[in-house]
Amino acid sequence: MSTLFEALWDGDDAVVRALREGADPEATDEGETALYRAAVADEPGAVRLLLAAGADPGRASGPDRGDLPLCGAACGGHTEVVRALLAAGARPDQEEGYGFTALAWAVRLGHTATAEALLAAGAVPGRPGPDGLTPLAAAARRGSPSLVRALLGHGAGEDRDAVAAALAEARRWIGVDMAAVLRRGLVESGGAGDTYEAVVRRVPEDGGVTVVVELLRADGAPTRGDERQTGHAAIATLLEGALGEAVTAEELAERALRRGDPAQDDWTTAVEALAARADEGVFVTATGWCAGPDPLRRALGAQVLAALPGFTASALPVLRRLAADEARAMAGASREPAASVAGALGDCGDGSAVPELLALAGHPDDEVRRQVAAALAGIVPPGHPEAVEVIAALSRDPDTRVRDWATLALAELPDDTPAVREALAARLIDEDPETAAEAARGLALRQDPRAVEPLARVLADAAPDSPARETALSALEHVTDPRIRTRLEWTQPRGR
Repeated sequence: MSTLFEALWDGDDAVVRALREGADPEATDEGETALYRAAVADEPGAVRLLLAAGADPGRASGPDRGDLPLCGAACGGHTEVVRALLAAGARPDQEEGYGFTALAWAVRLGHTATAEALLAAGAVPGRPGPDGLTPLAAAARRGSPSLVRALLGHGAGEDRDAVAAALAEARRWIGVDMAAVLRRGLVESGGAGDTYEAVVRRVPEDGGVTVVVELLRADGAPTRGDERQTGHAAIATLLEGALGEAVTAEELAERALRRGDPAQDDWTTAVEALAARADEGVFVTATGWCAGPDPLRRALGAQVLAALPGFTASALPVLRRLAADEARAMAGASREPAASVAGALGDCGDGSAVPELLALAGHPDDEVRRQVAAALAGIVPPGHPEAVEVIAALSRDPDTRVRDWATLALAELPDDTPAVREALAARLIDEDPETAAEAARGLALRQDPRAVEPLARVLADAAPDSPARETALSALEHVTDPRIRTRLEWTQPRGR
């Protein structure tokens, strides 16, 4: 027994040796099974070995026989281990001590990928936890839009009462000072006379921010901690959509603008909800936002107009005018709304916006230049030397993402001129493999022999599923010499 538990620390080969030497796969150490310990430690290889040797995936362990391997893996968000246990016959809704299931743990601790695996294996999306909360309400309290989407996608929205309860939970937390709430809860759960220092961290993840609060004793040692995500506004919007509840455009705008970050779920979900209405009222409202004094509201208006189906022709003049205004005020300007309007013009995909995009290409913010480069890809008309010059300059940008998108835009230009070819050739030795692959693709499109060896280099050096290798593979259809194409097609990643 001790040999098997020691082997868990030494790697999969050690586990194999221990099992071959006769170790019992159901061995326990102080009541804890080897399988449970491997599951909690996120050792998918050891878990599979123990299962193959006969370990029971549903056997409870621990001093009180109340801990399940599936729940232990779900607590840590160990999705690969969860999948291995489910494949071996673990029941997704089996309860461990205190009535918790693996899904209840995954939802309360914010592990979306793990919850997805459990739901796909048949975990009941509406089964309440021991605290009486349905998974949807627990996800709403947690503040995780991705968990809410996963649950709705697996049927949790069919129970309207459960959706309404989750919506009330989400609305309750919109705008709350989460750090203060978590600290108060941690202090109240400790001794009445104890004093603590609270350390707060805000971690960008999962389309929002996770607030982490830890209490420290006087000597600096950590005592207790808690965390909560802050996507409650996005969750409210999602659940209102599931119920068919109407919310004013202004309310959705306030949710989007509360944190002021177009990359966060609160913002993107509001844009999706407004665009889904696809009516004249939303168009008029968004147009008004584009003309207002608030930069973030102008950015929101631009994104809504670009996403509004059926209104592209009407939105384009508004967006071009906003882009021109931003270009005139470019010196020292902040990211928004220039980045959003450049992205919106790219979404419209209309070549008439090329002049406004070119005017924004010198913006001091990296994200604006990246959006400009991406927007120009595929919309520049033939015979536009100014566009070629600007895109070539962007392809030399110090920011990697700008260079990558600008090189793609170069590759997609309809012209085959020395200026275009030389700009592409200059990027063949770019330190970023995706940029180099895009440059090689652009030359392959133009039947330039300089593409061949860089393509071979990317195909050999890039990771098997990397974007750089996928780009290089897509370029092979433009290699007309059958012998060269065959050689490149047979080039495999080295040492992988």
